[in-house]
Amino acid sequence: VCSVDAGRKILTIIQGKGKQDRIVPVGERALWWVNRWLHHVRPEVLVNPDCKALFLAMDGVAGLTVNGITQVVVQYLRACGIEKGSCHLFRHAMATQMLENGADLRWIQAMLGHRSVESTQIYTHVSIRALQAVHSSTHPAEQRSDDTFNGIEEK
Repeated sequence: VCSVDAGRKILTIIQGKGKQDRIVPVGERALWWVNRWLHHVRPEVLVNPDCKALFLAMDGVAGLTVNGITQVVVQYLRACGIEKGSCHLFRHAMATQMLENGADLRWIQAMLGHRSVESTQIYTHVSIRALQAVHSSTHPAEQRSDDTFNGIEEK
């Protein structure tokens, strides 16, 4: 992350997924925690004042690497009893929930930093639950009573 714009509620991500820069919105809760980190914790652990990374490695000298983030996340997942999972689990969960809550696939693509919408379409297969709910509550054939098929014999 290069910058946090609290007023506009956005993060600027430099060289994120696919080595692309992008701007993403951030919610109030996440923004509160990022600001707490930036103003209260990061200054206490920062050793190298030239380091511009948002999150720091354990030594406070350099930015946290992808592998470092993965190690921390996996450690917490295991502590919670979740054996399978990584940082990608959170991206996947966010994308799936946004899709199931009605977000357009192109907006999710932008949030994830995918160059192509085809990369984002992987999340559409997991939202079948939402599709089934819409189908059962709106499809005309699903609105009929159970006695619709009485008197019809199978051939």
